[in-house]
Amino acid sequence: MYEMSEQREDKDRGCPGGKCRETKIKKFSFPQSKTICSCWRFRMAGDVTNVNNLWELLKNAIQKIQVQDNDGLSFEELYRHAYTMVLHKQGEKLYKGVQEVVTEHLASRVLKEVLNAPNFLQTMNQAWADHMNAMVMTKDIVMYLDRVYIQTYRVPSVYNLGLTLFRGCILGDVCVQDRLRQTLLDMISLERRGEVVDRNAIRSACKMMVTLGQGSRSVYEENFEEAFLDMSQHFFKMENERFLQEKSPIDIIKKVEARILEETERVQSCLDKSTEEPLVRLMEEELISKHVRNIVTAESSGLIHMLQENKTEDLASMYKLFSRTQGGINTMCECLSTYLRDQGRALMLKTLKNMNPVTIVQGLLDLMAHMDHFLLESFNNDYEFKQTITRDFEYLLTLSPRSPEFLSLFIDNKLRRRFHGIPEKEVEWNIVKVMQLFRLMQDKEAFRRYYSQHLANRLLYGRNFSEKYEMKIISKMTVEAGAEFTSKLQGMLTDMSTSVTTMEEFSQPSSVELTVKILTNGYWPVELDLNKYSIPSSVRHIFDSFRKFYLSKHPDRRLILQPHMGVADVHATFQSSAQMVKTFSLTFSYTLFTVDVPLYFDQEEDVSEEDTGGTQISSASQYILQVSTLQMIILMLFNKREKWTFQDIQQKLNVRKSPLISALQSLACGSRMHNVLSKEPKSKEIKKDHVFVVNNQFSSRRRTVRISSVQNLPMFS
Repeated sequence: MYEMSEQREDKDRGCPGGKCRETKIKKFSFPQSKTICSCWRFRMAGDVTNVNNLWELLKNAIQKIQVQDNDGLSFEELYRHAYTMVLHKQGEKLYKGVQEVVTEHLASRVLKEVLNAPNFLQTMNQAWADHMNAMVMTKDIVMYLDRVYIQTYRVPSVYNLGLTLFRGCILGDVCVQDRLRQTLLDMISLERRGEVVDRNAIRSACKMMVTLGQGSRSVYEENFEEAFLDMSQHFFKMENERFLQEKSPIDIIKKVEARILEETERVQSCLDKSTEEPLVRLMEEELISKHVRNIVTAESSGLIHMLQENKTEDLASMYKLFSRTQGGINTMCECLSTYLRDQGRALMLKTLKNMNPVTIVQGLLDLMAHMDHFLLESFNNDYEFKQTITRDFEYLLTLSPRSPEFLSLFIDNKLRRRFHGIPEKEVEWNIVKVMQLFRLMQDKEAFRRYYSQHLANRLLYGRNFSEKYEMKIISKMTVEAGAEFTSKLQGMLTDMSTSVTTMEEFSQPSSVELTVKILTNGYWPVELDLNKYSIPSSVRHIFDSFRKFYLSKHPDRRLILQPHMGVADVHATFQSSAQMVKTFSLTFSYTLFTVDVPLYFDQEEDVSEEDTGGTQISSASQYILQVSTLQMIILMLFNKREKWTFQDIQQKLNVRKSPLISALQSLACGSRMHNVLSKEPKSKEIKKDHVFVVNNQFSSRRRTVRISSVQNLPMFS
């Protein structure tokens, strides 16, 4: 923009009327002029001779501008001259004149300088810079031409005309084209070999070619990019042969990464940014795609080796590199799947022999955590890897038909211990991972059946019951499988809560501590036993007391006692002398409640609760026997007499044969010193005429002895 201020008289303007005393041009600013005398314009429009003279002045000025000799030129006067010519309808003469002057300068002077220059690229860039500067100044002088003539006759603007002329006169020359192309390629080759080159010169030349395209990449592509990509392809092939000499795949990966970074940075710094995409695609094809499988599956250094050695960063580099090329991720996923399935099969087959459910599931969880670590830290949580891992764990869970049972047993083990010694965050992690296995399990109905049984055991017999964790797991199970899937499980927890409330309302006898668990029929995974057991009189009144209380509150309900499902703690005192009184003090844990009742072994009659304090005991061995309710009832029979046959016991108790045999085998058919009862004849087989007596030689290193037995879950519905 050129600005100046001046004050002139009318005669200087050549005003024919003499009416304009003075014309002030406070701001003469290209491209607009507002205060030229209209009288002067009128005179100039009719003077053809003056138009020719004006062009000569403009021609000389443009020639000086082309050679960068523009000192002393009045751009205001030059603009007026060009303006006048356009007004005089001499726009075509002015346009063609500018074209001829610029063409002559480029062809006769600039081209020779460029071809004969010892430093070709520097000279070429300087010629381009001078030409651009000259065209900008020329454009400002003939700006009115661009406004009127160019718009009217649809010809290129003066600036674009300059680009076209430079492209035709200079870059259109075959020698210039070849020399420019070869110079740029040689400089890039030198830099690839580690030498220092003038990046600014390369950048200026590339920018020149892009500008000469006037919105098209054709000039840049034809004069440089095509040859550059051909040279790069050959270079990458040679580079690839050098890389293959490396023994370690990770070394190849690092060198390929370095090459890609170097080439990308060069494009961004020197070349046109549009070259980056085809160049990177070329590198991916030559340096990566052809060798993906060999690198990934390398026996002692590939992906499996990295997984085994926990090489997180190396795997991340492999993923980052191979994600660039088509098929790279799929090849990695195939190899990962092979490793994961082999590890899972080895785990399942090894532990299935020992049938340790906790070990199996914990191994699967550890393997899942191992895979999750690589998924997040190495594979950027990639969807393909995530799907591969999911499918593989689904496959591993199908290797054993007992997978639903094992998962339920694992949860049961953790909940019984209340995740003992595990921080709260790790507990949350365990629950999340267990639910992931549950989500992948195909036979969810089988899992629900096992889980219901184990939950019932925990609720009825578990001493470390944690409602918080139970509710947390069931709530997550509800999210995964729906409310209907967990409705009975929720009902079981509700029964336990209701039982606690009921016991708070029940007024217990002073001599008895009673705990009641009221269970709703249909929620609990057991079958009702409608047989009427012969319950000892010393505890029968406790059942009747609670039944009366409960039915008074809920007269429309029906209570069915299931004593064969209960448990009892027997406080037993064994005497070393047969003449001494043998005393058992029992704590009964039935389906509904726990009762403390003293029990004596006497050959004649039951001893009442009040007689407990009068018994003389000496040289006694005291134990707590944890037995089933049925086993407790059997032991209480020995209050009547010392010896009982199997047939007598069955008739007395009105019990089915199968559970009775199981209970007696647990009491009398183990190790001699650990049997509460003795059996004649001594064998594990039980027949109706076999005789049972109290084992006076019973002993154990532990004060609390658990007598195992096969029993179903207790239920009082």
